Amino acid sequence: MKTYNFYAGPAILAEEVKKQAAQAALEYENTGLSLMEMSHRSAEVTAIMEEAVALTRELLNIPEGYRVLFLQGGASLQFYMTALNLLDSGKTAAYVDTGAWSKKAIKEAKRCGGVDVVASSSDKNYNYIPKNIDVPASAPYVHITTNNTIFGTQFQEIPDFDVPVVADMSSDIFSRPIDVSKYDVIYAGAQKNMGPAGATLVIVREGALGKVTRELPSMLDYRLFIEKNSLFNTGPVFSIYVSLLTLRWIKKNGGVEGMVNRNTEKANLLYEAIDNHPLFYGTAAKEDRSKMNVCFLLHEPSRSDEFLSACADAGIVGVKGHRSVGGFRASIYNAMDLAGVRQLVKVMESFQ
Repeated sequence: MKTYNFYAGPAILAEEVKKQAAQAALEYENTGLSLMEMSHRSAEVTAIMEEAVALTRELLNIPEGYRVLFLQGGASLQFYMTALNLLDSGKTAAYVDTGAWSKKAIKEAKRCGGVDVVASSSDKNYNYIPKNIDVPASAPYVHITTNNTIFGTQFQEIPDFDVPVVADMSSDIFSRPIDVSKYDVIYAGAQKNMGPAGATLVIVREGALGKVTRELPSMLDYRLFIEKNSLFNTGPVFSIYVSLLTLRWIKKNGGVEGMVNRNTEKANLLYEAIDNHPLFYGTAAKEDRSKMNVCFLLHEPSRSDEFLSACADAGIVGVKGHRSVGGFRASIYNAMDLAGVRQLVKVMESFQ
């Protein structure tokens, strides 16, 4: 029986990506070596890095003046690293609080300077995206989390802020086109839409750097990684390679424009099933529903285990909701195909 992976992360990878990665783990391109054994400064790994950067630039239409980095530490390190590089002591950055990950970003930024939480949806357990956000013109940047995996909300459109924007796009990067010129920094952990855990994508505008007065540790200075083409130290080579395979797969399947159509069809099918079912209901405000993480509950919570058991019998894993919301969460990232969503909908329809 086929297994359908709805986990929020580390998340589903395309089948062809996993097969190619498995081969590279054994032997990479007739070198006699596993990719995991090869020097990060070898010609083969240099070529992987260069193609991964080039494909990222192509798929996201990244303009001149921006650099693409592959780092480590996940979004959790970027919560601090972005503020360390952009928020000087005595300055106050603006943050939009839309859930657990933005709260963590706020906590880390306070280590570097002032933080003004200019909008929050905490009053309704983060089930919506704040509107009409007012950001002080003095703020060096405003930080947003574009998609909220735990609460199932997503910025459908990015507001036109009058200050630079820093965005955590860990869970919806490459799922839709973005105007990179609107941002000073975009960062994303790989393990949702881009690859396995271990690599972190950072897209940074070079002109935004070098403005803080503090001395930066080498491992936390974007400028050093730009100078060394992400290879200041030994990077997560295998994770970057699997990310490259995923970027190739995205391009092959129509690029980010193709992913929009794919993801919209899946989300519409699943939300329609939730809205039309007498036993289920969604948790997020309809206008802010995520196309990546679909959160829903049972009107009869006591039957939750029964539904999870029915899912398991149908080969569906990873749909138990986060403890902050409860219920169920179906993560339908790029690599989840329509058949998986149809299988989940079939189980829902048979659940009486």
